Amino acid sequence: MADKKNILITGGAGFIGSHVIRLFVNSYPDYQIYNLDSLTYAGNLENLKDLEGKQNYTFIKADITDQDLMHRVFNENGITDVIHLAAESHVDRSIADPTAFIYTNVIGTVNLLNAARKQWEGKLDQHLFYHVSTDEVYGSLDNGGYFLETTPYDPQSPYSASKASSDHFVRAFANTYKLRTVISNCSNNYGPNQFPEKLIPLCIHNIKHNKPLPVYGKGENVRDWLFVIDHARAIDVVFHKGKDNETYNIGGFNEWKNIDIVRTLCKVMDKKMGRPEGESEKLITFVKDRAGHDLRYAIDANKIMKELGWEPSLQFEEGLEKTVDWYLANEEWLQRVTSGAYQDYYDKQYS
Repeated sequence: MADKKNILITGGAGFIGSHVIRLFVNSYPDYQIYNLDSLTYAGNLENLKDLEGKQNYTFIKADITDQDLMHRVFNENGITDVIHLAAESHVDRSIADPTAFIYTNVIGTVNLLNAARKQWEGKLDQHLFYHVSTDEVYGSLDNGGYFLETTPYDPQSPYSASKASSDHFVRAFANTYKLRTVISNCSNNYGPNQFPEKLIPLCIHNIKHNKPLPVYGKGENVRDWLFVIDHARAIDVVFHKGKDNETYNIGGFNEWKNIDIVRTLCKVMDKKMGRPEGESEKLITFVKDRAGHDLRYAIDANKIMKELGWEPSLQFEEGLEKTVDWYLANEEWLQRVTSGAYQDYYDKQYS
C-alpha cells in the first residue's frame, strides 16, 4: 500500500463505524480519515463529537447509492483505501422493506468497488478495499458446530441475503479486476452508541423507563456477542496485517440465549438503579417470533487469533456492565435517538 493513506470509512457515524473512526483517527495521526455517512436513522454525528476539529478527520455527508457522487468523492479526496461498513443492518427492517437493503448493501457496495477500481487503475497493488460483513451470511446453526471462513453461504433473511451478495461482489472484483480486498464477518456487537432497536440497548432503555421488554418467541435464539471496541481493534488488525483476498471471522467465543441476556440485564439494571432484585424481570414480554428467525450463530475466530494475533479483551459480564454504565450516563443521547421516526417504527414492530 502507498505510504500516504487517505482512508474512506463508510458508515462512520453509525454504531460500529464510529468506534472504528475514533480508533483510526486517534491511533494514526499521519492517516487522513474520511468518514462518509448518509446520516439515516442510525447514523449520528454525536457519536463522534470528540473528534471535531481533529486535523486528520473529515466528514462527508453522502449516500453510497449515488454512483456519480462516489466517483467524485474518490477523485477529489485522493482516496487510497476503503473500510466499508455502511449498510442497512436490521433483520426486522429488511423483512418490512427488502428493497432498501438491495440498494444500500448491494448496489452501494458495487458503486464503491467501481469507484475504487477506476481511482486506483494501474496501481491496484498499492490499495486495499476492506469489506466488513456479518456472520448471518452463513445461515443458522443448530446446537453444534461453528461458522468457519469456509462455511457455505446460506442466508435466511433479506438482510443476510443482501450482505451475502455484497460479499460475493467483493470477491468477484478481486478475481476479475485484481482488486486487493479483504472481508471480515463478525458476530453480534454490543457497547456504547448502539441504536436502540437492537436487543441490549433496547432492554436498557425499556428497563429504565419501566416499559415491556419484547422477547421474540421463547427467547431460545443463541447469539455470539462481541464488545464493539474489540471489533474495532480487529478491523484495525485486519486492515494492517490481513492477507490479500482473505476472509477473517471475528467473534467473542461468547454464546448466550436471548432470554438469558435479558435476564442478566435485568439483574444488572436492578442493582444499578436500586430496585429490588427481580423487579425488572416482570417487564419481560414474549412476542410473536419474527419470520425466518435463525436459531443460532456462533463464530470460530481461531484464524484471526492465530494468524494476526487478535483476541477479545473483555469478558461479557464486564463488557455488559460497561455498556449499561454508558447508557445510564448518556440519557440525553438515548432520548434524542429514540424520538420521532424511531418511535413510530418501534410501535409498529412490537405492538
